[in-house]
Amino acid sequence: MGKPRLNLRLRAELLRKLEEATRRPGVTKNALIEQALEEYFEPEIRHKLEERLLARLDLFEVRQGEIERDVTLLLETLGQFVLYWLTRTDPIPEGERETAHALGQRRFDFFIDQVVRKVRRGGGIGGQFGLAAAPAEKDSPVEQNENE
Repeated sequence: MGKPRLNLRLRAELLRKLEEATRRPGVTKNALIEQALEEYFEPEIRHKLEERLLARLDLFEVRQGEIERDVTLLLETLGQFVLYWLTRTDPIPEGERETAHALGQRRFDFFIDQVVRKVRRGGGIGGQFGLAAAPAEKDSPVEQNENE
């Protein structure tokens, strides 16, 4: 025996939405109404989706808090370094500036190489502060720039 037949009366707006939804291939009015009734009578179907979404949002919230903590730490570290550098470093005499600039450039290049290496490995100084750094992907922008 087939399914029992049912006649419905719907508001014009609701009927328009139903017909619009059934224009997609593989979607029938019958299947759409059956699914809606199942979700209505068995709310756990709907709640499972909501629970998964809420769990995912909770993870986003945790990660956002970690990002905010990391950024705060980085800004404070940078601010302390700049303050220390500006208050403790004596000006370089005029005759030694070119030599100091060349030495500074070599040190900076070494510093950048160290940062790139640590980021690629996924380790680094962040581990000392309990910050988990994710390893960079193989096609990261840093590697792409070096390959060009």
